[in-house]
Amino acid sequence: MTVHEQLAQGQRSSAPRSTTGGGASAPSPVRRRQRANAWRGRLEIALLTLPALVVFLTFVVFPVLSAAYYGFFRWTGYGVPTQFVGLQNYVTILQDPTFIDALTHNGVIVVLSLVLQGPIAILLALLLNRKLRFQGAIRVLIFIPYVISEVVVGTGWTLILQTSGALNSLLPKIGLGFLQTDWLADPSIAIWSLMAIITWKYIGFAVILFLAGLQGIPEELTEAASIDGASFWQIQRRITLPLLGPTIRIWAFLSVIGALQLFDLVYIIWGQYVASTAGTSTMATYLVVNGRNAGSYGYGNAVAVVLFLVSLIVALVYQRAVLRRDTEGALTGKGR
Repeated sequence: MTVHEQLAQGQRSSAPRSTTGGGASAPSPVRRRQRANAWRGRLEIALLTLPALVVFLTFVVFPVLSAAYYGFFRWTGYGVPTQFVGLQNYVTILQDPTFIDALTHNGVIVVLSLVLQGPIAILLALLLNRKLRFQGAIRVLIFIPYVISEVVVGTGWTLILQTSGALNSLLPKIGLGFLQTDWLADPSIAIWSLMAIITWKYIGFAVILFLAGLQGIPEELTEAASIDGASFWQIQRRITLPLLGPTIRIWAFLSVIGALQLFDLVYIIWGQYVASTAGTSTMATYLVVNGRNAGSYGYGNAVAVVLFLVSLIVALVYQRAVLRRDTEGALTGKGR
């Protein structure tokens, strides 16, 4: 054996052997620290999201699943439901002309809310976005109806619009007595009375939302267009409205969902019996009248499930068809 071979053999014999077996080296302190930090981060996320998750499961998921379960029974609300009827409640709902009328009224309210509130709110927002005297006071006056309780709004408008109310008493005094009518009970007028109240009540929210959107539009764009000779309306049509598009689409989504779930104002002003005959009933008022008030909680839960599914389908379709461009525009790289 040569001298070099003896030296190499001695180096191999003196090398420290691994204590972990199989020739694998032990994890380095840096790697152990990284793993500990990763687990600590997961634990922090779990602890922070747990309360919100518990609230969401308790007050959203569990009630929906409970309504779906009770909707398969004929149940009076007391004790454990035992009279299983399957899909009979849902068949009754879809075959009931009163529910179809309520669903139609919800559709009309959705369309009229978008058609009436949208343009008016945009015009008011454009006006209030300019420098005006008493601008702050005007904004407050427009927004006040939105923060007033629905009970107060419904009661006040009932006193104004009833047959012997303030409006019919005022019209003859100003020479418009021929316009006197039953604003709440006439089926051809009641839906428009409801839309006037809804517009007055919720227009402030739309105006504030659009004003917030207008604050994000750079003034340099409008100033450059004005220097180039564009008129005020050309600037609004070519620059302001396109850039305000995401805000308008979000407001429209909120307006549609709110119109589908409308209940309080209709129930307060028209009551449980007059709403259907006046042509202002909604799916929510139908649920209360034919579910809780009739003592048929199984049927009421089935109506709640239908209302939930209608709102969910509309929300998913709207998000897919309208909001998709906004959500995709907010994502980059792998998120897209």
